[in-house]
Amino acid sequence: MALLEKTRIEVYLPDLPTVAYQKLLNAFDTEFTHSFGGCTTNRGLEGSYLSRAGVKTPDRINLIYTDIPIALSTNFELVAAYAGELKRSAFESLSEEAVLVVVKQVYHTV
Repeated sequence: MALLEKTRIEVYLPDLPTVAYQKLLNAFDTEFTHSFGGCTTNRGLEGSYLSRAGVKTPDRINLIYTDIPIALSTNFELVAAYAGELKRSAFESLSEEAVLVVVKQVYHTV
C-alpha cells in the first residue's frame, strides 16, 4: 500500500448564531472547496476554554477542515503563511479571544 503525504488544515470557530460567524464559516467552505476540491464541516461540537479571566467556560464550536495536496515536510513556510492568513481573516471578521487554526501532516492511501 502506497501512502501520499498531504497537509490537513483545521479551523475551529465558535458556534454562534450571528451573521459574522456564519459568513466566515461559509467563506472558509468556499475557499477550501474551490482551492482544494472540498472540505468537511462538523457543527455543534462541545468543548470548553479558560478565559483570560481564568474562568472555565463551556463552548460550542464548528470545525471545518480540508486536506491540501502539499507535503508539510517540504513546504512548511508556505503552509504556515497560509494558516496565518486564515487566522488573520478570522480575527478581522470576528471579535474573539481565540480562533484555533491547526496544521498537521496526514497520509492518504493511493
